[in-house]
Amino acid sequence: MTSIRSHAILDHDASSVWAVIRDVGSVADWFPAMANSEPTGSGRSVTLADGATLVENTVTLDEGLRRFQYRVVGGDLDVGSHLGTIDVIDLGGGRSVLVYGSDVEPAEVAEAFDAAIGDAVDGLNSYLATRHATSA
Repeated sequence: MTSIRSHAILDHDASSVWAVIRDVGSVADWFPAMANSEPTGSGRSVTLADGATLVENTVTLDEGLRRFQYRVVGGDLDVGSHLGTIDVIDLGGGRSVLVYGSDVEPAEVAEAFDAAIGDAVDGLNSYLATRHATSA
């Protein structure tokens, strides 16, 4: 099992960040490697930019902890085992930190997940700024 982790300090309050993360069916809105995502009864289905699909089941959606966990349980990629965890932590002063970790096997899949997750986490400040500008 390979463990990967990305994090970012965000210039947005934890409640605003959590609102984006907890909307599990809309992950493709902020995750550049995804072309489409849709909620399902047990989680979500995702189509990646290259056309590959993933089926993900929600494990934890904890409002108090602001924690979302999910497992890849199907799709086109050869994922042997997976658990993804996203935590949103309040820093006060309208700032938060997002920590996105995954345990993945095989290692080749973990490398691809790591790059895609890193890009998504790195882009969250910009996505949130755009989202708040259009909703204001």
